[in-house]
Amino acid sequence: MKIWQRYNGMILPVLVVAAMVLWPTITGKAANRESAFTILKAVALASSLNILLGYTGYVSFGHIVFYGFGGYVGLFLLTEKDWPLWTAMLAGGLASGILAFLLGKAILRLRGAYFALSTIGINEAMKAFINNFDLFGGPTGITLNFSVYKPYGGAAQALQLSFYIAAGLALLALVTSYIVRTSKFGLGLLAIRENEDAAEVMGVTAPNVKTWAYVLSAIIPGMMGVLFFFKNGNVEPHDAFPLHASIELLVMVMLGGQGTVLGPILGAFAYQGMRGFLVTSPIFKDIQLSVSGALLLMIVLFIPAGAIGWLKQRIPTLRRALA
Repeated sequence: MKIWQRYNGMILPVLVVAAMVLWPTITGKAANRESAFTILKAVALASSLNILLGYTGYVSFGHIVFYGFGGYVGLFLLTEKDWPLWTAMLAGGLASGILAFLLGKAILRLRGAYFALSTIGINEAMKAFINNFDLFGGPTGITLNFSVYKPYGGAAQALQLSFYIAAGLALLALVTSYIVRTSKFGLGLLAIRENEDAAEVMGVTAPNVKTWAYVLSAIIPGMMGVLFFFKNGNVEPHDAFPLHASIELLVMVMLGGQGTVLGPILGAFAYQGMRGFLVTSPIFKDIQLSVSGALLLMIVLFIPAGAIGWLKQRIPTLRRALA
C-alpha cells in the first residue's frame, strides 16, 4: 500500500507514454511514428531540464549543449570505434554528465541572470569548438555509413527501433524527475528554489546539490542526442547546438508547469502542436521563434505556475492527481 501511494503519481505519465507508443503502432503510419518520436524527444528533454529549472529555479538557456555534445560523442564511437548503439548512447549520456559536472562546479556559483547568460556563452563556445575540432569532422560534422544499420536489420528497422528507444528515454526522464521530486534530495532542491541562503542555513549543501541536479539533467539529453543523430544519419554543429532549441525547451517546461512531473508532458504536447501549425502556415512559418518568445513572456507575466499550477489553484481536488 505504501509503495502504491508513493508511486501513484507516475500512473498518468506512464499512460501518456504508452498511448504515444500505441498510436503509430495501431495506425501503422510512418508519419504518425515520426510525430510521436518528436513529441517523445521533447518530453525527455523538457523533463530533464525541469530537474534544474523546475526544482532549483536556475534558468538555463544552453541546456541543448548536452544533447549536442552527447550526440557527437556517440556518433564518433559508432563510426570510428564500431560501438553498438546501446553502449554509444550510454557513453554519450556519461560524457554529457561529466561535462555538466565540470561546468556545474564553475557556473553554478552564479545566480539569476548571471547564470542564464553564462549558459548561452557555453553553448556558443561549444558550437565554435566543435566547428573547429577535426576529430569530430569540423564544420561538416559526422555522417554515418549505411553499414552501421545492418546489425539492426537495416535503416528502416533502425527507425522503428529508434522510436521505441525514444519512448524508453522519455519514460526514464519522467521516472527520474518523479523520484527526484519525492526524495530528500529533491526537497533540498526545492528549498534552494525558494531561498538558497535559507536552505544553506538549514543544512543543504547548495553547491553540491545543484551540481548533481545539473548532472542528472544532462545525462538523458546526451543519450537522446545519440539516438536522434543515429536516426538521422549525421550530425553537424548547427544542428547539434541550436540556441533556439533551448528556448523552446524553456517554453515547454514553463507552459506546462515547472517543478511538476506532468508539466513538461503537457508543455511538450502543446508547444509541438503549436509549432507544427506555425511551420506549415504560409503566414506564420517565418516567425515561429518570435511566437515562442512572445509565449514565454506571456507565461511569465500571466501564468508563472504554468498550466498544471493554474489547474491546481482553480480546482483543489486535482492537487493530488496532478503531480
